[in-house]
Amino acid sequence: MTVYARGQAAQESSPDRSGLDRMSEERGRILLVLPFENRTGQPSLEWIREASAEILSSRFASAGFAPMSREDRHYALDHLGLPQGFHPSRATALKLAETLDADSIVVGSYLTDGTGIVAEARMVDVPHLRMSQPMSARGEMRDLVAVFDSLAWRLTRQLDPGFSVAEETFVAAGAGLRLDAFEQYIRGITEPDQAERLRHLNQAVVLSPGFGPAWMALGLEDYNGQQYEEAAAAFAKVGRGDPEALGPDALEAGFYRGLSLLFSGDYPNAEAAFGGVARVLPLAEVVNNQGVAVSREGHDGSPLFRQAVAADPNAADYHFNLAVSLKRYGIAAEALTELAQCLRLRPNDSEAEALLAEWKGLARPQAPELNSNPKSSPNSTPASVTAAEPKADPLERIARNFDAVAFRQAALMLDQVEASRLAALTPRQRAEKLAGQAKDYLDRGLLLEAERLYQSAVAADGKVAEAHEGLAEVRELTGDAEAARKEARTALRLEPSADAYMVLGRLDLAGGHLDEANKEAGEALKLDPTSRAAQELRRQIEARKGQKK
Repeated sequence: MTVYARGQAAQESSPDRSGLDRMSEERGRILLVLPFENRTGQPSLEWIREASAEILSSRFASAGFAPMSREDRHYALDHLGLPQGFHPSRATALKLAETLDADSIVVGSYLTDGTGIVAEARMVDVPHLRMSQPMSARGEMRDLVAVFDSLAWRLTRQLDPGFSVAEETFVAAGAGLRLDAFEQYIRGITEPDQAERLRHLNQAVVLSPGFGPAWMALGLEDYNGQQYEEAAAAFAKVGRGDPEALGPDALEAGFYRGLSLLFSGDYPNAEAAFGGVARVLPLAEVVNNQGVAVSREGHDGSPLFRQAVAADPNAADYHFNLAVSLKRYGIAAEALTELAQCLRLRPNDSEAEALLAEWKGLARPQAPELNSNPKSSPNSTPASVTAAEPKADPLERIARNFDAVAFRQAALMLDQVEASRLAALTPRQRAEKLAGQAKDYLDRGLLLEAERLYQSAVAADGKVAEAHEGLAEVRELTGDAEAARKEARTALRLEPSADAYMVLGRLDLAGGHLDEANKEAGEALKLDPTSRAAQELRRQIEARKGQKK
């Protein structure tokens, strides 16, 4: 689930509207999901307002759309002079969408029905000022996340009638999330009092230790409170500390983890954290901070500072950092040039002004003056000739703000590059590439993203066995045994596969068809004799047979 709680650290810079414009053009549809109206009459269920927007935005992002973040929405409300908790009319919703350049708005409400909940939503087409017919989903209150997942699927199909991911996959995307943990998380990102925010977020991660969004929000609270060691530990829980694991959330967590480690003096791990982010998105602020960490370790960070300057030549601090680093390693002429460029970009930088004056003074030693004191020793040096001890060079500057829009734009550019590469491939090569990417998502438990790519692979070339094999695993995990069996058999008709046999074996074991399951486990072992999964399946089959005897 995508995190939309960013707190003070992300609010230090406002969103770049032009960036959002470009995203809209490239991604197709920018969505604004507004918190749903609470029609239950129960103040204790007010937290579901924000929960609705959180769940729907997350599912839309996984489906390939570009939902606005919570911070974008707050920016627009502040810009229009509106309070955060108000219930927007249709006219106000349209004004919000215009402020954010959104193509569509999702508005909705929820009410209780005995022990159940009913959620209803409409899609507003902003350019054409049209409102769709209402979509609704209902279920037991304990299944609240699944109710909004189903609603998200219906709305996604309305946005894109050709969208082929199954409803069960949307529901499975939130199946592992405990409702009580999710409620604590929502209360933690909406509570105005910091102590209360911390209490709720700590409770959320206790209830659900694998819930990345809660760890992210908790890390930001600790970071804003200058509890840097605690913040670094919390950020490490997002995406299992791997910036490539969960996309933008893990990248942001990696960036703030690097800052937390810098401020707590753990420079080697700070360098590793920034380096992990830079491998995915080598943005200027990331490589600059990696250079700072390298410099604090006593090594030369100049190559990284050069990279930061090349990525953003209009940022004065990056020129300042390069100048300081070059001067430290004896490249004085270029250091003066970089410091002068810093001052051209920021003329009122008093630290850079003083440093430039000092460096120029050191570069022009004065001629010695005659000693006017006849009592001085002939071997003594006149006081006026003694060069002032040079001051220690200042530390390089840290880029503290995470520019979420810049990261999204950079991620979009990478997507465009990848799309161009895919377009240049043959249909079969494209399908194989997409199936490989989908497998990465599947291994991380991201079923919705995995199925979307597997479906794209099948659309590119329906004769690639890996795509059907992957769809079989997705269908098995979402509980659609018939569809899983069908996809596994399709994969086997195209090419023998241990994984496809394993899907059939697990399904037959679950259905009590032990002989068939044993045969399929055997076929899997023929293809992959070292498969631990197949060996374990064999053991389970033998144990089940022993129970029957």
